[in-house]
Amino acid sequence: MQHWRTESIALLVATAVMWSAALPARAVAQTKKTPAAWMDKRLSPDQRADLALAQMTQDEKLQLVHGTGWGVLREGAPVPPDDNGGAGFVPGIKRLGIPDIQLADSAVGIRMAALHGRYATLLPSTLGAASSWDTNAAYQYGSVIGRELRAQGYNMSIGGGVDLMREPRNGRNFEYAGEDPLLAGRMTGNLMKGLQAQQVMGDIKHYALNDQETGRNILNVVLDRKSMRESDLLAFQIALEIAQPAAVMCSYNKMDGDYACENDYTLNQVLKKDFGFKGWVLSDWEGTHSTVKAALNGLDQEQPGSGFFGDALKKAIADGQVPQSRLDDMVHRILRSMFATGVIDNPPVHAVVDPFQGRDDAQHIAEESIVLLKNANGILPLRPAIGSIALIGSHADLGVLSGGGSAQVDAPGGNVADPKRGGSKWGKPVYFPSSPMKEIQRKAPKAKLTFNDGSNPAEAAAVAKSAELAIVYVNQYMSEGTDSATLSLPDGQDALVSAVAAANSNTIVILETGGPVSMPWHDKVKGIFEAWYPGIGGAQAMADLLFGEANPSGKLPVTFAATEADLPHPRVPGLDLDAKGSIGSADGKGTVSTAFDVHYTEGVRFGYKWFDSEKKEPLYPFGFGLSYTSFAYSGLKLDSAQHTASFSIRNTGQRAGDEIAEVYVELPRDAGENFKRLAGWERVSLAPGESRSVTVTLDPRTMSVFDTAKDSFVLPKGSYRVLVGSSSRETPLAGAMVE
Repeated sequence: MQHWRTESIALLVATAVMWSAALPARAVAQTKKTPAAWMDKRLSPDQRADLALAQMTQDEKLQLVHGTGWGVLREGAPVPPDDNGGAGFVPGIKRLGIPDIQLADSAVGIRMAALHGRYATLLPSTLGAASSWDTNAAYQYGSVIGRELRAQGYNMSIGGGVDLMREPRNGRNFEYAGEDPLLAGRMTGNLMKGLQAQQVMGDIKHYALNDQETGRNILNVVLDRKSMRESDLLAFQIALEIAQPAAVMCSYNKMDGDYACENDYTLNQVLKKDFGFKGWVLSDWEGTHSTVKAALNGLDQEQPGSGFFGDALKKAIADGQVPQSRLDDMVHRILRSMFATGVIDNPPVHAVVDPFQGRDDAQHIAEESIVLLKNANGILPLRPAIGSIALIGSHADLGVLSGGGSAQVDAPGGNVADPKRGGSKWGKPVYFPSSPMKEIQRKAPKAKLTFNDGSNPAEAAAVAKSAELAIVYVNQYMSEGTDSATLSLPDGQDALVSAVAAANSNTIVILETGGPVSMPWHDKVKGIFEAWYPGIGGAQAMADLLFGEANPSGKLPVTFAATEADLPHPRVPGLDLDAKGSIGSADGKGTVSTAFDVHYTEGVRFGYKWFDSEKKEPLYPFGFGLSYTSFAYSGLKLDSAQHTASFSIRNTGQRAGDEIAEVYVELPRDAGENFKRLAGWERVSLAPGESRSVTVTLDPRTMSVFDTAKDSFVLPKGSYRVLVGSSSRETPLAGAMVE
């Protein structure tokens, strides 16, 4: 059990009382009109929180540690009059100037805008944004969400997903940032830093190891602590250091037999003690399972209701099962986060969202996020003077696909693929009005552009055969609450691509997916783009890349396996069990089925580390992505004392372009590892022929092992191999660094 702040509260209160007693009667009367002491911006957030806490009644304290129910998320549920209509609501303490907490689902944009006649920008998926490897773009991403939350009257986001891609078929991978802890931690941390810079509270989620949707409410993750700290928990640690978020959301699953929202090891020992996290822990919706155990083991706020942290917590404190100091610590964490982020000093003001700036920002991020995977015979970029194009599949005449679940953003004007008024429906794919067909026609105004919906491969092939070029859009809709059973594209789209490619040798495929997919037709097509879910500016960004007005620079944040057989788990754990209803749902209607264990026997060896250690060849490796120009690496110099790698990059092509220079390390032989680790990277913009010297500082934790006996990271002694290049499998520079 950790130390709570009773002594500091008593000291601050005593000081305030002594100061008041020393004033003349007239001065005391005058101070009654001055702002409350906790509104003094010169004090630290912790001091202000303690002063406000000292003035609160027991019921007011309890009011802050739970929500008020499902609200607009569940039909028929009560909605408090001051509720802004988001995912959650916590009433403030108005007599003390503490505002309501208005929480909004906002992983890739603000959810449920249609319910209130509002507009929200759909950004590219966060997995897509991670493909930019651009921390500035991540910060910009968060800024878009933050400013739109403020305009809509919200003061808290519950986005910020940083769960690593252990399971590439996970339905929520599009909300996360890939398979590597350094990349995911830095990208998500900067995203949330950008959001909180708009004076909106943010969170990082789902803590921890919520790496699949199948059985998420009942599964128990079995993983050794060393592997936890070097992988999934390290991603959280890095993100928390960068963002200093207001909150961390604990997940549904169990770890080592205890639910994540009542897990002493991950919440108290790691998050609050080792990571030094000062904010509060809130549960995922109906992720609270107890009162006393959850309170003592680190949960600070129950969502969305009060079944455990309302009257039950009040009684547990009165009965001595939960110390009063623990409740005070919960409330302190909430208050100090509100002061630290500015939501008390500068609360949101309703305004009209700027859709134009939002679209421009979304397009910029998309252009950096889309990954060029194949460009055979230099088929790309396309010529504006091309004579004819067959555009096939995935509603490419109308719009771009978005991800579902609690991350679903409402499309302006409604779903263009099924135009009906009202908001989005859970589990139904939503296409946004960013038309690839219109944007391609704009780039090639004289081309004959013919669209076919792709529902009949033979008919699509006939259309393709008569055109100079075929562009096939294919998709994989993913959503919270379900995982894909395979890596294959759904609905016979692999057969569609094969048929089109057989009819037209100049076929380009554009993937709109929530994660990696297999491509049995890979060798039959000339061009492949991974567009992910590209956002409201996705069609414009894709057209700019197709026609060379923008140069592709994205690189994969995940490994693409050729088949499921190459994965650590060829089947999604639990998928073969009778787990009906066990996946849970954001409307709270999920039911519990038979529990099961998920044994992550691979430890830290997933993604590219798995393929390295098993000597498997991926379809596309982690960190891979092509450009319309080329780059050469030279002159590697290593500094063991400073943990830096310095080298030169030269643009050897005819176009300006951005290169993402990746630095990996292999630990000394005695560490017993047979894979590399990403240790740093640098995104570099270069004009044709330009050369630049780059120095990358390696994160020491990526060079370390976690010693459970010492409860700390330790740098193994010996010789480290350092590799530098354009992907995890293309590292032309190598050298040794000795510890």
